[in-house]
Amino acid sequence: MARTRLACRECHHINGPDSQSCDHCGSSSLTEDWAGYVVITHPEESEIAVEMNVTEPGGYALKVR
Repeated sequence: MARTRLACRECHHINGPDSQSCDHCGSSSLTEDWAGYVVITHPEESEIAVEMNVTEPGGYALKVR
């Protein structure tokens, strides 16, 4: 069974299941309780990235609880 990846509660970046802190912002507030997944490749050209306040390419959770 695959382990659930962890979403950062601060920046919504998706991290590996064994992460202790966010690879993107360094926060230790990670959770398995998230929904939706978006991959942003060109944040400077993305309306979703603007809405989510994302400046770096990567995978992000749409909703983090």
